[in-house]
Amino acid sequence: MVALDLPTSTDRADSRMTGRMRLVLVVLLLAQFMLAVDFSILNVALPVIGQGLGFTLGGLQWIATAFALAAAGFTLLFGRVADLVGRRRLFLGGMALLGVSSLAGGLATGPEVLMAARVAQGLATAAVTPAGLSLLTSSFPEGPLRAKALGLNGALMSAGFTTGAILGGVLTDLLSWRWAFLVNVPVALAVLLVAPAVLQESRPAVRPRLDVPGAITVTGGLLALVYGLTLTGEHGWTDPTALTALAAGVALLAAFVLVERRAASPLVPIHVLKRRTVVWGNLAGLVAFVTETSLVFLMTLYLQDVLGFSPLAAGLSFGVLGAGTVLGGVAASRFIGRFGARSALVSGGLLQALATLALYGLGDDRSGLALLLAATFAGGVGNMLAIVGFMVTATSGLADGEQGMATGLATMTQQVGITMGTPIMSAVVVTAPVLLDGIGLAVLVNAAVVAAGAVLAGVFLRRT
Repeated sequence: MVALDLPTSTDRADSRMTGRMRLVLVVLLLAQFMLAVDFSILNVALPVIGQGLGFTLGGLQWIATAFALAAAGFTLLFGRVADLVGRRRLFLGGMALLGVSSLAGGLATGPEVLMAARVAQGLATAAVTPAGLSLLTSSFPEGPLRAKALGLNGALMSAGFTTGAILGGVLTDLLSWRWAFLVNVPVALAVLLVAPAVLQESRPAVRPRLDVPGAITVTGGLLALVYGLTLTGEHGWTDPTALTALAAGVALLAAFVLVERRAASPLVPIHVLKRRTVVWGNLAGLVAFVTETSLVFLMTLYLQDVLGFSPLAAGLSFGVLGAGTVLGGVAASRFIGRFGARSALVSGGLLQALATLALYGLGDDRSGLALLLAATFAGGVGNMLAIVGFMVTATSGLADGEQGMATGLATMTQQVGITMGTPIMSAVVVTAPVLLDGIGLAVLVNAAVVAAGAVLAGVFLRRT
């Protein structure tokens, strides 16, 4: 006879959240949602900010780029700093910096103060995101509870990007662009008041030393890579400054790997970089973030420059995408519990690829709007399945002392993916003489990259 492993009362209890766990989840999710909103809330408001503070047309893009450089470049370093000084301490310090920098940005009277505020917001994001994720993974045991928490976290983060686009348009139209900054202040204050009583300090039993050469090479490499990709989106792939920055980024990241092989207390131990789940989980996550965030950019171009939608109407159109990501995030934990994280990566990626491919059928009139809404909804569901699968895969099977480093890697993947997507697809769009043709070509490239990522994840990740 075959023995059936039926769930016991202990198994069921292990899959239920306690009241304290729910409070921890609310605090951490609120913080992560606000950080996600910050990525996109200023996009719609950029022209108004330029007029109000005297930015040049070329300088406007650096309002977003300054934030992205700091957020992506320092994430892995702060992931290790969280293990050194304590994850709760870094989380609270980052939230305080976010509140102060948002207040400074909202009160800015010139470009210099606003740019400094955006850099500080990026640094706060680089600190809070890995610290918050490591608090999340260390507060919830590996298994159904962690998958559920990461699913909700992923859903709210993705919904935050969409909410930021909508909220930025509403605040700019009804109040002022300054409220795109000031809205963070009361939220940060609320988190700072509640978090100390809810979150417990978390750090490894043995505090590792900071790998300074590793920190310098990886931070410099990421900064150069993001800077180079930003320039390619603006000037194309033949720009000498962009190519020099990209080459410097690749060289510094290669040097980082060599440094880590010899470091006594490496920022990222080589045995972790050799783990199949870490490598392929992060690569699959990079594909998910690169493609979905760049697809939002492509559809924004289509709605505004092809169909003639207003910025606010275009932002509201992405509410359907946000609904899809929320549904995907809520369903992800059950899907992973039944089929595994590998299946979530593969199935989610293939669903996203098919939905993206359908967008190639869009024309130059509004008759295809129903197709756009249906495809972005389905793509949002698939993308969030893949993202939660990536988070679970990339942080599973590691000791508590390595969670800050693991979540730092995962957060770095997220930040770099968000930053890379738009300049890459911009460079594809400009290769065609007609905008609609360029968008169509970029959609095909986007779908092909998603499909390739899903297939590779399926082949190289062992079923667990």
